[in-house]
Amino acid sequence: IPVALTVHNHLSTSAARAEQWRQRLSPRAVEGLAHEADHVVAVSRGVAQDLAARSGLPRSRITTIYNPVVTPELWKRADEAPGHPWFETGPPVVLAVGKLKAQKDFATLVRAFARLRARRPARLVILGEGPERESLRALAAGLGVGRDVDLPGFRDNPFALMRRAGVFALSSAWEGFGNVLVEAMACGAPVVSTRCPSGPEEILAGGRFGRLVPVGDPAALGDALDATIDSAPDRSILQRRARAFSRDASVRRYEELLFPGPG
Repeated sequence: IPVALTVHNHLSTSAARAEQWRQRLSPRAVEGLAHEADHVVAVSRGVAQDLAARSGLPRSRITTIYNPVVTPELWKRADEAPGHPWFETGPPVVLAVGKLKAQKDFATLVRAFARLRARRPARLVILGEGPERESLRALAAGLGVGRDVDLPGFRDNPFALMRRAGVFALSSAWEGFGNVLVEAMACGAPVVSTRCPSGPEEILAGGRFGRLVPVGDPAALGDALDATIDSAPDRSILQRRARAFSRDASVRRYEELLFPGPG
């Protein structure tokens, strides 16, 4: 039975930013297991390159297979009612989705939004739960944009909000891939992302399908949000790009890797 090890995060960055000793040790375990597995899969080229450098495994032994993000169910759910009044009428909404923790760097997004809000009417919604909820609320209030920032918690169906967002923002300090970025594109949302390790630059083809900005730079992120609202790309182009990260495409790649040959 072939055994494949799949690596879902940028090990160097996650180890460097780890807050617990177990999180710092886990990359070493992954590196050891990589030499024992029949196949090693990384969810982005950036993750693959980092794993090869850390483990000493030849880069040719690591296969990149993107996450199976887009499904027919996603598009169906995107057509449902958003269930949030800001997405029904009013100024454009900047949407973000993720755990409220340091990796997602929503503090930079709130600061970027404050710069955007100083220029034009806009609102910010961040979906997710996590330990930074109260600090993000306090930051928004301190910047004078508390009334235009909402943190409604976890939503079972973020796709309906993505479909209606003025722009979707990914502000992460690091990622393995960036599923939410693909989900937003599949829903037709214009996107802006940090050029973080790893995934977003590959998803957006170096900026062809959305603006890329440096990590932790609220001025650059605010400017990119403003420009994207003013000149959003054709939504159908974004949706076609998202199809490259479909469930079927990923399954085919795993089948080719694990069961090569005819049939």
